[in-house]
Amino acid sequence: QVQLVESGGGLVQPGGSLRLSCAATESIFSLNGVAWYRQADGRERELVGTINSGGRTKYADSVKGRFTVSRDNAGNTAYLQMNSLKPEDTAVYYCVSVVRGTGYWGQGTQVTVSS
Repeated sequence: QVQLVESGGGLVQPGGSLRLSCAATESIFSLNGVAWYRQADGRERELVGTINSGGRTKYADSVKGRFTVSRDNAGNTAYLQMNSLKPEDTAVYYCVSVVRGTGYWGQGTQVTVSS
């Protein structure tokens, strides 16, 4: 069974940067896409960005130009680079990948943007 583990969250000031990592127990990301979601307190889960098996990326309008989804060549780690962070980016961030028809979610990592 695939497991995904996010890391890299924390407290950052507005305008700062963080890079989140999503480590998989198998080298799945070269054949399967990965998506990053976030959920702020009291709000619905929101799709932030995706990268497909071909390396094509898409982003929510709210993060376009500031966030970048990528993956390593080995296919077992995906990243979410977050720049120019804003207080409204504060949320728990999750990675998810559909592997062999099953969706796998990480446990989430908290990102707090505050001065």
